[in-house]
Amino acid sequence: MLNYEFRYDDGILVLKPDGPLAAADFSTLVSHVDAYLNRHGTLRGVMIQAREFPGWKDFGALVAHLRFVRLYHRRIEKVAVVSDGSFATLIPDIADHFVHAKVKHYNPAHADAAWDWLIARGRAWIRKGA
Repeated sequence: MLNYEFRYDDGILVLKPDGPLAAADFSTLVSHVDAYLNRHGTLRGVMIQAREFPGWKDFGALVAHLRFVRLYHRRIEKVAVVSDGSFATLIPDIADHFVHAKVKHYNPAHADAAWDWLIARGRAWIRKGA
C-alpha cells in the first residue's frame, strides 16, 4: 500500500509505502498528481519515507511504478529518500541514470535536512547535461 499526501504550500508530495506496492496504488496517485501538475506545472519535490523498500505485490505493480516514474520524472525537481534500508543508499546512483530529478538519500535521523533541501529555492537541482 502507498500512502501519500500533498504539502501544497511547499509543492511537496510525501510518499509513505506501507507494505508491497500494488498497481492500484499508482493509478490512484496518478489522478492526484495530474490534478496538481495541471494547476502548478511542476512539483518542487517528492519525499519518500520508508524504513526499507517494501517491493512490489506483483509484476503489474512494478510496471505501474515504472510508468509513473516515466510520466513524471521531468516534472519533479528533487526527490528525497528518507530511509535506513540498505537499498535506499543506492537509489541516488541508480536514479541518476534514469530520472531528471536530483535524488538524495537521508537517514531518518536527518529528515529535517531532507525537508530543508526539498523546499530550498534555486536552480541547484538541475541535472548535468540539462
